[in-house]
Formats: sequence, structure tokens, C-alpha cells
Amino acid sequence: MPEKTALFKEIAELEEKTEAACLPPELKEKCLHLIERLSRMIKYGEYSTEYERVSHYIDWITALPWEKRSEDRLDLEAAKKILDENHYGLEETKERILEYLAVMRLKREGKEERKEEGILKFMRAPMLLFVGLVGTGKTTIAYSIAEAMGRKFARVPFGGLGDPLDLRGQSRIRPDAEPGLIIKALRRTGTKNSVLLLDEIDRVTEDGRSSIMGVLVELLDPEQNMAFRDHFIDYSFDLSEVLFIATCNNTSNISVAVMDRLEPIQMPSYTDEEKIKISKDYVLPRTIQETGLDKEAIRIDPDVWPKIVRPLGYDAGIRTLERTINGICRKVAKMIVQGKGRSFHITSENVKEFLPTW
Repeated sequence: MPEKTALFKEIAELEEKTEAACLPPELKEKCLHLIERLSRMIKYGEYSTEYERVSHYIDWITALPWEKRSEDRLDLEAAKKILDENHYGLEETKERILEYLAVMRLKREGKEERKEEGILKFMRAPMLLFVGLVGTGKTTIAYSIAEAMGRKFARVPFGGLGDPLDLRGQSRIRPDAEPGLIIKALRRTGTKNSVLLLDEIDRVTEDGRSSIMGVLVELLDPEQNMAFRDHFIDYSFDLSEVLFIATCNNTSNISVAVMDRLEPIQMPSYTDEEKIKISKDYVLPRTIQETGLDKEAIRIDPDVWPKIVRPLGYDAGIRTLERTINGICRKVAKMIVQGKGRSFHITSENVKEFLPTW
């Protein structure tokens, strides 16, 4: 008898959790039906297995942001300041985001939403695709866009992805079934108007490319993503307020249907002059802070920067540059700890002492 009392207590806790959650009415009714079925199964031996399945399912659906949104930051000056602080150049990209924020602000100042022919209409987020070589800032600009808009951010990696079920989730009849990467990302952000980065969509496996591109079409199509259906959740989730940002190195491996739903923005390679500017204003100050050095610990002559920027030949991005500056800061940190000085002046004569060797 005490055992049955404990089982009914577990069922009551599931019911309370479901009733307290903000769920669509049909989904809540479905969950309550599953819980009622559990109460009838107490007399049978498979209750524990079924309880784990139902409990796992309810845990997921009650954690999803069905109606929870973050407040958009629609201050264009503040957004521009954040974008400029984090990135040098990229004027076209910044202008596109500011245009979108301006439209959102105008609609909010007027009528935020309106109904036409029974369908709720609103300003849809642009589907951006950043195309460029490695290290040109495709991923980091996505973080900055989310920060500028005041939205939550999550990254969905596509590199090596081969099964569309990784995106769409698995049916609950399968053992150890889990939701797909999209639903998992939304749970992490906790808001339905988050920024989701679909990173490296051109690097899916060859075998699963066509089926994954089919899921991407549904994700990115404004007429379809209002009712995206994850196999595990088995209920439509509205993704229309999500700002999707995709990245790729080249577009040759992306289907025409997916490209048709994206706004490609080319991420240009950096010139040596741009890299020097980025090094001085962005990379070096950040690296000095990360390594625990004082701001005055490193002083670099202007004629030294070309040797730092291009120690091993041309690189389209700035990752080699970041590694080089990181190596310089580590060497300075070691010299300070060894008592060789508190600040160091890097000149064309001694620069080789500070440049890392490979």
C-alpha cells in the first residue's frame, strides 16, 4: 500500500507540473491523457518504464518557451555601438541589421500586430547567410547581432551532421529518444524569439545532404516554420520569430531551395591594413586582458605590426593573427613572472624574440 501511495504521488507531481506550465491547450490535454493512462497502469508491472518515458516527455515540453519572449532592444545607436565595438568594417552587414531593427521599432510604435484574413501578420526576421573563408568573423558577428538586439543566442553545429533526425528529433517509441538540435537550442535560450546560428551548413556529410537540406527548407521558409514539427515533441512549434543566421565557406554544397530562402552576405578577406587596425583596437587589448597583463605591459612600434600580421604569409582571416598575438602575450607573461621586467617594448630589432615559433 505505501508503494502505491508513492506511485500516485509521482503521478500527482507530473499532473501539477503540466497544469502549471504554459502549454498549448491541445498539448496540455494530450499530456494529461498520458498521465491518466499512467494511473491506470499502476497495477501492471511496466509502470516504471512508462513513467520514465512520460516524465521525460513532460520535462521537455514544460521547459520549452511556447510563449516566452525576450524584450527586443530597438535602440539603433546602442546596437550600432555594440556592432562597432566588436567588429571592424563589415558595414553592409551592420546596415542590414540596423534596417531590420528600424522596421521593428516602427511597427512597435504603431500597431505591433494585425490580423489579415484570420492570419496573424508581423515583421519576419531576415534569414541571413554569411559566406566567407575561415577566420573572417562569420560566427562572431552572429554573437554580436544577438547582443545588439538583446536576444538570447544558441549555436547549432552542422559540421559532420549526417542524419536529419539530429535536427528533427526521434520518435518517442525509440529507446532513449531525444528532441532534435533545434528544439534543444530553444530550450537552452528559453525564448521563442532567440537568435539561432546554423553554423557551417555546407559541411554536412554527403550521404545525408539532401535530407538535411529538406529540413533546412522547412526551418527557413516563413510559410512552413510557423508549424515546425519535431518528432519527439510531436506537436507544432512556432519558429517564425526566431532570427536564423547561417554560415558557410562556400555555397556550392547548399541546395538551390535553401539558398532561395537566405540572404547571402559576403564576408570579405582582410587586408594587411585592416588586420593591423583589428590587432591594435580589438585583438591585442582583449588578449592582454585575458592573459592578466597590465595595459602598459606591452608597447609595440608601428613598423613592427606588418611583421606580426604576416609572419607566415597570407591568411584570409584573423585566426593566425590571434594565435600570434596570443603567443606574444604569453611570452611577456612568462618574462614578467621570471622577474625580467614589468613592461616590454617590442621593436623591429627584438620582435623575433617575441614572435612564437612553429
